[in-house]
Amino acid sequence: MSRSAHTGITLGGKGETHHANAEQDLFGFWVFLMSDAVIFALLFATYGAMLGGTAGGPTPRDLYELKPTLIETALLLISSFTWAMASVSLKYGDTRTRVLGWMGATLILGLVFLSMETHDFATMFAKGAYPARSGFLSAFFALVPLHGLHVLAGCVWIIVMGVQVIMMGLDDRTKTNMLRLGLFWHFLDIVWIAIFSTVYLQGLAP
Repeated sequence: MSRSAHTGITLGGKGETHHANAEQDLFGFWVFLMSDAVIFALLFATYGAMLGGTAGGPTPRDLYELKPTLIETALLLISSFTWAMASVSLKYGDTRTRVLGWMGATLILGLVFLSMETHDFATMFAKGAYPARSGFLSAFFALVPLHGLHVLAGCVWIIVMGVQVIMMGLDDRTKTNMLRLGLFWHFLDIVWIAIFSTVYLQGLAP
């Protein structure tokens, strides 16, 4: 395979040094993502251990609603597709307008997801489900909102990258940064699938 085809996105013919630097940057970001995955794994384990610790308060079946979480899941999955389309546009040298359009679509989907999740939390608070109410709720609010904060950080990052694309164009550094952001965004989707499966579906199971 040609060295100009780096991780699915053409970086251009800048020589071995440039590609080695890109590989080093991406490897370092993979290390960050794996450390983040360890944090989430610990929170998943804590949630599993505290699931029955409701202390007479609201239980998962009292609080969780399947329809909103299904919509939120669909939003994140579609956002992975729109970001993939941004990457494809980047790879094949499409205009900045098209790349920015797909980035904007991803941003909108992420913000709608955050809006719906915030509404879910507000509904839980209205039912008296505060983090200090029980061990179950403490574990829930340690896990799920942390993912939401990551999505918020990803949305901010998309805005910053949009400004970078406008100001600097689709140069090699921009493409490398897009690769890192893509890894981060897809990682968040994987974590959400785990949350949807182990938190919401398990909590609503008979």
